[in-house]
Formats: sequence, C-alpha cells, structure tokens
Amino acid sequence: MTRLNKIVPCLWFDTRAEEAADFYVGLFEDSRILRVRHYGPGAPRPAGMVLTVDFEINGQQITALNGGPGFTFSEAVSLQVVCDGQEESDHYWYKLSEGGQESQCGWLKDRFGFSWQVFPAELDDLLADPDPGRAGRAMQAMLKMGRIDLAEIRRAADGG
Repeated sequence: MTRLNKIVPCLWFDTRAEEAADFYVGLFEDSRILRVRHYGPGAPRPAGMVLTVDFEINGQQITALNGGPGFTFSEAVSLQVVCDGQEESDHYWYKLSEGGQESQCGWLKDRFGFSWQVFPAELDDLLADPDPGRAGRAMQAMLKMGRIDLAEIRRAADGG
C-alpha cells in the first residue's frame, strides 16, 4: 500500500481500533478503510486480533493501533475539524461528543477518549480581528462555551 501522507497520526487504543476507525469513516465524507492488519502467532496479543487499521478521513491518512492498555489519550493531542459554518460544526460536535465528554472552547472527547476541536472556520477570523478590542471580546465569549456558538461570539465581538 502506498502511503498517502508522509506524516500519519497513529492513535493508540487498547482493543477498539477497528471500532473507532469504522466510526470515524462513517462520520466524515470522503473517508475509507485502507487496510486492516492482524497480530500473528508469537505476537504480544492474541493471534488474529486486529493490530492496525489504516484509514483515511477527508484525505488525511490515520492509523489506529490496538497496542494494549499501556497508554491512553490525553488532551495534549487532538484533531481539529474546521467547519464551513455553524450547521456543519454542530453536526460534528454532536456526533463526536455522543457517548463522550464535552469540554470547553470547542474541545471534546469522543466515545473512545480521543480529543477533537470542532469549530467554524470564521472563529479564527474573529479571534484574529485587527481590532484588539473586538478580538478580545470574541475570545472572552469563546472561553465561556463548550460547543462553539458563532452567532453569540459575533455578538460579543461587536460589543453586544
């Protein structure tokens, strides 16, 4: 199999790599499973168990590994879903957080404990507004949110 990307994130799971890959591929358009590898005889996990799943979501190749219980996810690493608007942002926010844990500023953990940041692309523009007062008000509004509410951040940025 030819690698699509030179840099491929590898997500370490205990036993749910295939389940997670199937979930992500089912959620994002233009996504597919590329390859599933299994542990063989003499491996550190039972022969036949899924070792890795290579998959692609929106052109980004990712590998999911069933490496065992030795490591878990933390918020130190996340994937960002930069959306075209509020509707798309809400779609991914609610689907990814289902069975997981909502956090603040567009961050969440999915049902597998992996962290995502979900937000409309316009948020970056509001936070980088050349008017420091407007950008600061947008930032203060965002810091109070879990799911990003773009209309509310626009109102705050405009002084409302």
